[in-house]
Amino acid sequence: MSGKVAAQDKLAILGGSPVKTTPFGTGKRFGMEEVKELIEALEQNTLFYHFGGKVKQFLNDFNEMYGVKYSVAASSGTAAIHVALGAAGVTAGDEVITSPITDQGTLIGILYQNAIPVFADLDPHTYNMTAESIEARITERTKAIVVVHLAGNPCDMDPIMALAKKHGIKVIEDCAQSYLCRYKGRLAGTIGDYGCFSTNDFKHISTGDGGIVTVNSGEEEDYYITHAFADKNYNRFGNVFHRDLSYLAPNYRMTELQGAVGIAQLKKLEWICDRRKEYGDRITAGIQNLPGISVHAITEGAESSYWFYMLRIKEEELTCTREQFSEALNAEGIPNTPGYIKTVVYLQSLFQERHAYPGTQYPFNLTEVTYEKGLCPNAEQILDTAIRLGVNEFYTDQDVEEIIAGIRKVALHYRKS
Repeated sequence: MSGKVAAQDKLAILGGSPVKTTPFGTGKRFGMEEVKELIEALEQNTLFYHFGGKVKQFLNDFNEMYGVKYSVAASSGTAAIHVALGAAGVTAGDEVITSPITDQGTLIGILYQNAIPVFADLDPHTYNMTAESIEARITERTKAIVVVHLAGNPCDMDPIMALAKKHGIKVIEDCAQSYLCRYKGRLAGTIGDYGCFSTNDFKHISTGDGGIVTVNSGEEEDYYITHAFADKNYNRFGNVFHRDLSYLAPNYRMTELQGAVGIAQLKKLEWICDRRKEYGDRITAGIQNLPGISVHAITEGAESSYWFYMLRIKEEELTCTREQFSEALNAEGIPNTPGYIKTVVYLQSLFQERHAYPGTQYPFNLTEVTYEKGLCPNAEQILDTAIRLGVNEFYTDQDVEEIIAGIRKVALHYRKS
């Protein structure tokens, strides 16, 4: 299909025929497998994770899939990151380096620990943090790095880990969008000190909401600390509960119902990620030589599971703006969104007005960190030029070919002579 698109084809937005006239493939995410697990959970006569067996089985299955010894369940991916930060010892006045292109869920735990988010710039092609940009932000206050593997694409982890070791800094991997993606043969989420996953309804697998923290040291003591931080500092092992109120810890417990659904969802994860990888890589192959298009580059030595696909528009090679390209692509029957988030997070009001809590500038007033425009120029340029496309395991081969054909048609129409 994509090879049939020529420069003279009239755009749908100008009265021509759209490339895609059939619905995208869909499918059921949940079925009788989840129902079976839920019924078993209810028949336990408890939905509390410590007394039931579903959350434990979910974590055991996840550990086996990921090759880790310890993991802790949480109520959300946001909670998972907060748990990892707490377990890493991040506290008031510490600085935590992270990505300026991310969901606020990456940032909430940092601020709840009364630490200061610091933003490192991104590679313009992979959209990920680099060791060079991170090193430029390290100060004596830096306690941790939250590495965001955006859209299923792993960061270049070897130099980041070497940098963290050099400075004695903890590394937390935000894998909310990055299930079963590999970096030099290793699964993202198993490389840093902690790996954080989301089972929100909009991720690769869903338990409605939920999260997982991998404890990658493999040390029992680190596991106990992480486990307790997710459960009000309770120590629930064996038949004896220890309540430790020595410092503040939240209640981020996962229920047995979430765990039950997770057991069934995990069995589908490999298929889901394989399909998304295949489709994302095919989109890149189909559009990589087009004028005005910069493809979603994957980190060298890595494999992506494409939570979405985000290309960039090079307006200097086209006769249209990014917005006009997006509108034309939509008219061809290919849904897309200009950009990803509205703007880099540090230009949003929370950071510009420095008010994590109403009526106070705490914890921002603990340091001299500032959040001016131009702080991360690559990240700002990415969002100004990006177009985001959906990738879904239920798409058909025809769907993917028509996505490619639509992009080709618009790019060839608007290319400069």
